[in-house]
Formats: sequence, C-alpha cells, structure tokens
Amino acid sequence: MDWKETNNQLQKTFTFKDFSEAFAFMTRVAFLAEQHQHHPNWSNVWNTVEIALTTHDAGNTITEKDRKLAKAIDELIA
Repeated sequence: MDWKETNNQLQKTFTFKDFSEAFAFMTRVAFLAEQHQHHPNWSNVWNTVEIALTTHDAGNTITEKDRKLAKAIDELIA
C-alpha cells in the first residue's frame, strides 16, 4: 500500500504479526526520525501502526521532508 495524501498529511497503515513486531518497527522508525530530524504523528493498537507525516513549521503541509521520511520508512520493511 502506498502513502495516501489526506488532510495535508502523508498517511499509511502498517500491519504486523503481533504487538512485538509492531513495537520493534516503531523503535526503528523512532531512530530514523531522529536521523531525519522529522517526527511522525502515529498511533499503535496491538499489531497496527498508523503514521501521518506533515511539516508543522511549513504550515502543516506535505513537504520534501515528509516524502523523504516516508521513503525511508518504507525501506525499513522492504
């Protein structure tokens, strides 16, 4: 599934085998976000992680920072 552009955000839902896999993914994304100095809005319920990316300091719009982080996140699970 590709990232969807909705409400000035890039959004994607990731589903894993269980909570441990979902949490491990979130940990990897957290380190990646620090490297990019760009942090997601996200939520986790059991095996599902929902991520929304927007650039707050650009007026809550989608920027190249969001697209680069989305690509890097996708590469984590490729």
